[in-house]
Parts: sequence; C-alpha cells; structure tokens
Amino acid sequence: MTPDQVEALRSACYTTGAEYLQQRNEAIIAFMYDTGLRVGELVQINKTLLRNGNSELYLPTDIQKDYPNENSPPPVTLTLSKDTARLLSAYLNSRWKDPQALFPSRSSNRISEQGVRNMLHKVAEEAGVQPYKIDGTRGNASDVTPHALRHSVAYRMMNEEDENTLYHVRNRLRHRSIQTTERIYDHMLKV
Repeated sequence: MTPDQVEALRSACYTTGAEYLQQRNEAIIAFMYDTGLRVGELVQINKTLLRNGNSELYLPTDIQKDYPNENSPPPVTLTLSKDTARLLSAYLNSRWKDPQALFPSRSSNRISEQGVRNMLHKVAEEAGVQPYKIDGTRGNASDVTPHALRHSVAYRMMNEEDENTLYHVRNRLRHRSIQTTERIYDHMLKV
C-alpha cells in the first residue's frame, strides 16, 4: 500500500465501528505502519514496552517472531515517529479500559491476531483501499492484512523516504539476513 492508502485507512477508522474503538484502531494501523511489526508481535505488546514518552518501543527477544530458539535475535529498541508517539499518547490517555496489553479488544484484555485482521478488513472496505500486488495490478479490501502493512513499511522506506537502503529495511523489519530482505523487497525499488 502507498502512504496515501495507509492514510485513507487511518481516516476510515473514524467512520467504522464503535466510537470507543476508533482511536485504538487508528493507533494499531499507525503503530504497525511505523514499526513493521508482525501481527503476532503486535498483539503481545504491553504498555510497559513503550519508553521515553512513547517515542520508543522496546521489543524483547521472547515476542519476536517464533523465538526464542537457537537463532534468537537480541532485544531491539525501535524509534517511533513523532506522529505515532503523539497518537499513542492520546490513545493511552483516553482508552475505555486499562489492561497491561497496549491494544485490548471489546471482550478481552488483549486483541487477538484475528481481531486485528478483521478490523483491517472492515476499515479497508470503508476506505475503498485496493492495495497494489507484486505484478502491479490492484487487489481488494480483503488483501489489506497486517502483513500487507509490513510490506508497506518497506515500500515507504525505499520509495518515499530519502537515503534508505535494503539494509535499513532489513533492520526495521528485523529480518535475520539481508538475503531475505532482497528476495522479498528488491522488486519494490524504483530505478
């Protein structure tokens, strides 16, 4: 998805779903689009992992991908954009309930992976977002997934921001090797 499409998703949060969930939904989209977290990582984030006025996310080894195992990555701290930090601060100051989890759901103290997917599909449908596919054709709202947001981070970094390389993308998305990043994202570079 392009930055404009992600912005359309964020805006559609305020015309979709229960009013008390709208700011949470925008915060999830902005947070994922900033950090490149996998959905399994996102749902494990607790408020205590936000640091320095919500401008940093500490990501311990045990919630990264399928870790821990023999290839466990070290803990990492991701710097968040000012926009994401402000949105998270506003969201945390006005949540309807206050569990440890950063993102609760209506019926639970922690949103599920499927809950995130369902929310994204509803918001994408409302926004009319049709993400681009690898071959350049357009998909439909059901193609807007947490992993599509992760791919959108790479697109943004390589095509909309200055001076990023595949190494910067690898570091942000926390791939174990640069070969993974090259295999998945090299085709996104505009030359």
